[in-house]
Amino acid sequence: MTGFDDALSALRSQAAAAGGPMEAFAAEQRSLAEAGPPTGVARPGTPLPDGAVLDPHGSPTTLRAVLGGRPAVIVFYRGAWCPYCNLTLHTYQAELAPVLAARGVELVAISPQQPDGSLSVTEKNELTFAVLSDPGLAIADALGIVTAPSDGAREAQLGLGLDVAAVNADGTTRLPYPTVLVVDAGGTIRWIDVHADYTTRTDPSAILEAVDAL
Repeated sequence: MTGFDDALSALRSQAAAAGGPMEAFAAEQRSLAEAGPPTGVARPGTPLPDGAVLDPHGSPTTLRAVLGGRPAVIVFYRGAWCPYCNLTLHTYQAELAPVLAARGVELVAISPQQPDGSLSVTEKNELTFAVLSDPGLAIADALGIVTAPSDGAREAQLGLGLDVAAVNADGTTRLPYPTVLVVDAGGTIRWIDVHADYTTRTDPSAILEAVDAL
């Protein structure tokens, strides 16, 4: 088990010990794990879908423009409110960003949240890579990686003061499955890793192995 896995496990243990609303999240996680990966996910060898995105300051651009014809690692995460996402992005900043930059590979993180949430994530985790908003989850939809909280989890979120619909740019509760893609310079997906259980994430070592195979 890696240090990253240990940190994720510690977060899960903290949530379990908290009880109360966390029990609804635990039930959701068990259901997601049992259901397994979603069907219809984009496969390696297919083109990366392009789409309109917003930078942390709300300026419009496209994913293709951000990548600029360079190979890339693209990370889909749920939002600034998700502790597992923050831990993951912080880890990727420390363990992936410098290595990828040295190899000329872009690192990009994408969520459905409003741009101010992207800015919050960037500042909180001191990220040096691009953090974008996919309003309406157009790109995530094209990749087949969209889900939504269960009714129980949604109720628990509201009880904790979190309204995902108010955070998301499109006013819905839809979220991407935590997903990492490795894309070559031609815009073709070469590797994709989708996590149905959002408390588990792609280890940096697996991402670097996929990048090495480009």
